[in-house]
Order: sequence, then structure tokens, then C-alpha cells
Amino acid sequence: MAASLGSYSPTVEIRYSEGGTGMSFHSHAHFELYYFHGGKGHYLIGDKIFVLSPGDLILMHGMTLHCPNMDASVPYRRTTVHFDPAFVKALADDKPFEVNVLKPFYELKNCRIPLSGDVRLEVEALLEKMRKLSDDRGKVSRDRMLVAFLDLLLIVYDVCEQSADSASAFPTDKERHVQSVVDYLEEHYQEDVHLEHLEERLHVNKYYLSKLFKEVTGATIFNYLYHRRINQAKIHFLLERSLSVTDVCYKVGFKHPSHFTRMFKQRVGVTPEQYKRQAARS
Repeated sequence: MAASLGSYSPTVEIRYSEGGTGMSFHSHAHFELYYFHGGKGHYLIGDKIFVLSPGDLILMHGMTLHCPNMDASVPYRRTTVHFDPAFVKALADDKPFEVNVLKPFYELKNCRIPLSGDVRLEVEALLEKMRKLSDDRGKVSRDRMLVAFLDLLLIVYDVCEQSADSASAFPTDKERHVQSVVDYLEEHYQEDVHLEHLEERLHVNKYYLSKLFKEVTGATIFNYLYHRRINQAKIHFLLERSLSVTDVCYKVGFKHPSHFTRMFKQRVGVTPEQYKRQAARS
């Protein structure tokens, strides 16, 4: 049974959730802190696969495509904090901070920080404090939640200054093979991709690769590829507004505008033309 607690605001959102096995590939403009309390599974974020362990803290930067895939037989618990980096920058600039609390997000992009000992306990206590304060709609509680959030970002900054991402350490060849597929697709998503290309490049049977990819990520290779292309298209619409829909279609690897439109609407909910108009108004 899934449970979710938290509150939303235009600037900072914290949510604790239980249950479920994850969600489909998605992205969002805000930054994210993801804390893994418990469960068993993988998290595909951008071009990296993370094998999760309780105590893992993940930093996510902006429009990164991501998707968790969890083992349904093990209780899945996590806390997510979404925030607007522009708001945090303005908030921090008004205070006498000596460090840029957003530095880890800009320099490390998407990374995992395994927490343990006193730091893990402190982070968990801060997340719980933030969640409780966010449930109270009072102005003082909101300000106290923001202070706790800034404290959390300072801890993250300090930990990142001392830690290195350990995402490359995979427990089995299964994750290593799937990471190789993701690496290949990241380099070639704009091209005409076939399973035979992966088989030739990675020297692993294409059917076996397909099976492993589905097992680790919860998606097929081509479902991931289409999500990757469409996510890149969204970025082009947001950042390169002079490009036409047809330009973006070919730029991200689709051969036919009609196929691009159909895939885009299935995954985003609006047509590329509608999304482009929305982006122009934002």
C-alpha cells in the first residue's frame, strides 16, 4: 500500500513516500534531493545507473531524465526534496554564507552520496523536521522549514567536498552491461539505432542485452531511447526557441515528424507545437 506525506510550494517541496515500485521516465526543471530510506532496486538518472542502498543521497540537476525501478517484494521508502535553484540562489545571496550551496548540483550534476554514521542520522532528522514543518501552513513554520532546508544544503555541500561518487562500482556484470547500453545510447541517440549495433559494439547477444535492460531499468531499450530523445527535444524547446518543431524532430534522432509528434504527445501529454508555445510563454 502506497503512502505519501508532504506539501507543495512553488519553491521547495518535500515528500516522504512508501510503497510502489517507481514511476515511468520523467524530468522536471527543478533540482532534486532524493534520499533512499529502504528497499531494493536501481535508479537510472541521466547516463548513470545507481544500485541503491539505504542511506544513499542522490543529487539531481535540472532536466535530467530519471526513473527508479524497485523490487516489489521489498518495502520501498524514500524522501524527495524538489526546489527552484533560482529561489535558493536569491535566498542564499541575502544571507552571510561563505559557500555556494548550489555548487555540488552544478559541478557534480547527478551523483550519489552514501551517508553513514552521524551524518546520516543528522540528514534523516532534518528531512523529518522539514516534512513536519511543511505540513503546518503557518508562516513561522514555513520559515523554519526553509532554514532547515538551507542547513541540509550546507551539509550536502560539506559531504560532497569530502566524498567521491561511487556509481561506477557495480555488484554484478548485469548492471555493468546495462550501463554500457546507456552509455552507447547517450552517444548515439541522435542516430538510427538498432539492436545489432549494440550487439556489435558491446560483444553481447542483443536478446540478452534487451532482457537485462528491462530487468534493471523496468523499461525496454527503445522505450528508454524514445524518452531520451523527447527529453532532449523539451530542452531544445526551452533553450533554443528559434528552432522549429521539424528542426528539433531531426536534431534528436526522429526520421519522421509524424512519428515524433505521436511519441511526444504520448509521453508529455501535449503535441510538440503546444509544448513549444508553452515554453515561449514561460
